[in-house]
Amino acid sequence: MTQAHTRLITRRQTLHHLAWGLSAWALSTGVVQAAETSLPVTSSLPESLQQALQRKQPLVVMVSLHGCPFCKVVRENYLMPLQREGLPVVQLNMRSTQAITDLDGSAQTQDGLIRKWGIQLAPTVLFLGPQGKEVASRLKGAYLADFYGAYLDEQLAQARQATARP
Repeated sequence: MTQAHTRLITRRQTLHHLAWGLSAWALSTGVVQAAETSLPVTSSLPESLQQALQRKQPLVVMVSLHGCPFCKVVRENYLMPLQREGLPVVQLNMRSTQAITDLDGSAQTQDGLIRKWGIQLAPTVLFLGPQGKEVASRLKGAYLADFYGAYLDEQLAQARQATARP
């Protein structure tokens, strides 16, 4: 491993520690009271998936819960930067009654779809590929700050590989 690569890894780990520490401090002191920033919310999973696949990318779906501090960290420190780089990412919210078209074309609420998928923990990140199949393992919970980025990178690489196949 080169010295530059080692510095990059160390810098990344330091940033992860800082992000988790600041989030915990802000939540424990009541500093965080403002509205949550969010990822785009889709009203049609088939449409969002089709757009992602046209770009030869998986559709990354984050299941979030309003007020969840771990969701905020995952969303703002991991998924939003990837989305700004062009990765198709959408957010669904537990307990939301907002209508959404499921992958099979049926109409339901976001919360109903999340329950149908058997998701009980926020955040949960899914990676959808052709035919709406999950093409990598779900990331359930926030894991340790030291490892979340690595887990996300690993699952995203697997999902991209599965999506790129003809």
